[in-house]
Amino acid sequence: MKKLAVLLSIPLLLLSCGNNEEGKSIEELIESENLSEIRARKTELSKKQSDLTQKLDKLDQAIDRLDKTRRLDLVMIQEINDTLFKHYAEVQGDVATDENIVVYAEFSGILQDLRVKEGEQVNKGQVLAKIDDGGLSSELAQLETQATLAKTTFERQKRLWEQNIGSEMQYLEAKTNYESMQNSVNRLKSQLDKTIVRAPFSGIIDEVLTEEGEVVNPGQSQLFRLVSLKNMYVEADVPEGYLNKINKGTEVLVEISSLGREFEGEVKRVGNTINPNNRSFSIQVAVPNENGMLKPNQIATLKLNDYTAENAVIIPENALLKNAQGESVVFILQEKEEGEDNIGIAKRQIVKTGYTYNNKIEITSGLETGETLIVEGAKNLRDGQEVKIRN
Repeated sequence: MKKLAVLLSIPLLLLSCGNNEEGKSIEELIESENLSEIRARKTELSKKQSDLTQKLDKLDQAIDRLDKTRRLDLVMIQEINDTLFKHYAEVQGDVATDENIVVYAEFSGILQDLRVKEGEQVNKGQVLAKIDDGGLSSELAQLETQATLAKTTFERQKRLWEQNIGSEMQYLEAKTNYESMQNSVNRLKSQLDKTIVRAPFSGIIDEVLTEEGEVVNPGQSQLFRLVSLKNMYVEADVPEGYLNKINKGTEVLVEISSLGREFEGEVKRVGNTINPNNRSFSIQVAVPNENGMLKPNQIATLKLNDYTAENAVIIPENALLKNAQGESVVFILQEKEEGEDNIGIAKRQIVKTGYTYNNKIEITSGLETGETLIVEGAKNLRDGQEVKIRN
């Protein structure tokens, strides 16, 4: 109420002054449209207003000093200490894995033996399914028999040739026949091996995309989706301006909002080209996934450490105020020479600021370690006002 009365008294005093000067009221002066007189009157009134404000401040200070029944503003404080300050730039990314593939048929035939189900854990090389070989097994058995005979003939001709018995032509024909038969056996084995579908890596059968009895074709028929959740990473596009701050091995904080968790990761790959459409480059950040909670295509937020300051002065962002000139201002608490322990003097100080992150702001000048900062209750304080510390 006291401050309200003071504020209301200022315009009344100014109005009374303005109505009596040179016999012209403010309204009459404005109607005259004499710009120089209007400016002169404004300058004079502004000076009177400033003088009155200073006098009122002095009266308020005297009242505060003499009024033993006054109620002091309550404030909360904290001591200024050196601390490590890190600023992070945030970009959006997606969880991914290179081991997330669709397994296709490599042989044409009927799928006759499906050995796994969705959600089943499989190991690298494990048989997932078999395709009818269309008689290749019988053909292979015949070829192997012929190859065995060709081998026996070749070995016999070789021993005779080494004993200078028989012609060189007989030896070479036996050798060529054996090698040709062996190549045919190996080629047929390679074809037959494609009838057996194996897991290319250890993982989980995420989907079974076919059924037993279906005819499958190489490169066309999808059989399974196989996913491994071990080697996970987050892929994101980073603005070009961070190119000199991000390297392979750079530590990054990875926040997965859908899980409510934050991981520590590191950059495992930095792209070598700039996307001309959005002036960004791609990065991959490796993240741990021991419990399998991360899934491909989850949305992730990458926090890239782009600024670090040791022994920095950091204060809560809400403790910073702005004065009429737009300067950054804080209030510190000074002890009274005499009086109660929980009462002090609020001292206004102009400061310069640096980076802001996570509701904390760096003070680059104007505050020193060891000073006591008023962190709550400073909004309505004035310089030199007595305040009470709230426990």
